[in-house]
Amino acid sequence: MPCLGVLAFGDSITHGGGELQWGVALQSWALWVARGLGVPYTGFATDGATAHDVATRQLAAFATRSATPDAAYDLGCLYVGVNDVRAPDWDPAAFARDLDAVHTALAARAPRRLAVTIPRDMGRPRAGAKVEEANAIIERLARRHGALVVDLRGFGARNLLMADHVHPTAFGQIAIARRALAVLAADGIEVRADPRALIAYETTPWRRLRGDATYAYRRAKVSARAAALAVRARAAGRS
Repeated sequence: MPCLGVLAFGDSITHGGGELQWGVALQSWALWVARGLGVPYTGFATDGATAHDVATRQLAAFATRSATPDAAYDLGCLYVGVNDVRAPDWDPAAFARDLDAVHTALAARAPRRLAVTIPRDMGRPRAGAKVEEANAIIERLARRHGALVVDLRGFGARNLLMADHVHPTAFGQIAIARRALAVLAADGIEVRADPRALIAYETTPWRRLRGDATYAYRRAKVSARAAALAVRARAAGRS
């Protein structure tokens, strides 16, 4: 039976969708990987998902909704953990158990897998030390299951992340895909197209100014909310 391309699980970052950026549609990084490899794409990622959601709901959805649940795929993609580390009840042991279950399921379907780490400067308020704790688990389980790692620890820039410092922009999704494709190329996979070569856009000084103003406004709202949450947390700690 031929392989069916890329199979992806994860949260809203892998689900994709959102605003245009200079007329470029916001699509999942995993979809861009599939386009770069010239293969079909199947995604089960959902907004707001945690590792437990992937291990239960998304794997169950794959088993029940897929027309070919026993098929093989060329590549399995897994990017999850952002919502786990942002939650107040972060549980590294539970995260590791769920991630292990997903890797086991993916390994049964795809000979190559990609696991993605979490950017350190993620979210407002920042998730802090929990991010590196999660990344250590992600890398440890990737090694255990023979998955390749796409390291996004230093990922982030004005044009790559939205004002919430969590969700990639359209160009951010492409940047993640390019990193993933570079990892695959180093492992011997033929990359047929650079995602940047698959887009076309034009900009003007006025559109750049309007975009910068919108970003600044949204970032100010995010920063104000983060500051208010920090004040509340300090007040709760003193009470």
